[in-house]
This record gives sequence, C-alpha cells and structure tokens, in this order.
Amino acid sequence: QVQLVESGGGLVQPGGSLKLSCATSRSIFNHYNLGWYRQAPGKQRELVAGFTGSYKTSADSVKGRFTISGDQAKHTVNLQMDNLKPEDTAVYYCNSHPTISLPWGQGTQVTVSS
Repeated sequence: QVQLVESGGGLVQPGGSLKLSCATSRSIFNHYNLGWYRQAPGKQRELVAGFTGSYKTSADSVKGRFTISGDQAKHTVNLQMDNLKPEDTAVYYCNSHPTISLPWGQGTQVTVSS
C-alpha cells in the first residue's frame, strides 16, 4: 500500500527553482508531522525540512532557500526550493518527522546542473 508519493523533481540550472509535492492520505496527514529528506549519491539520507506541530525546522544548508508548507485540503506537503545549488542534487523523499515511521516512497530526483 503506497502511502507517500513524491513528485515535482527534475533537472534545473543553478539558481533555479522547483516545487516538490508529497501526496498522502488524510489519515497520515492528520496523524503525523511530516518532513522532507534527501539522499545524495554516496551519502546518508538527511533531513531537509520538517514540521513539528506548527513549528518548522530546516537544515542549515537550505535555510533561506527552501520552504516547507502543508495543504490540508489536498493532504500534501510541499517543498519550495529556490536558488538551487549543485549540492542540492539528490533524491528527495517525504516521511514522518522527526521520527521516521512510514515506509519510504520512491522519491523524486532533483538534479541541479548547468
């Protein structure tokens, strides 16, 4: 049973923008705090940004560039990514935050390159 479906990734030039979306069910959206994570080649998966209640947290590397938001009507969690850098290249996933409690989705690939 697929519970988390990420979309919105792609190839973008440095300085560009992308908006990622994570589609969930109403029960997941209402029961869990959700967040975005990423895994670059050869690196461990890391937190990008997440909700804890109404409080938002984000990694230092993306502060001021990435914004997490939730859409209660659509049961989605979005990640607006601006001023992208090559080091943002990774597969991006959503999951519960701060504790990973759900099966990982397939992720969405973000590639930042000129």
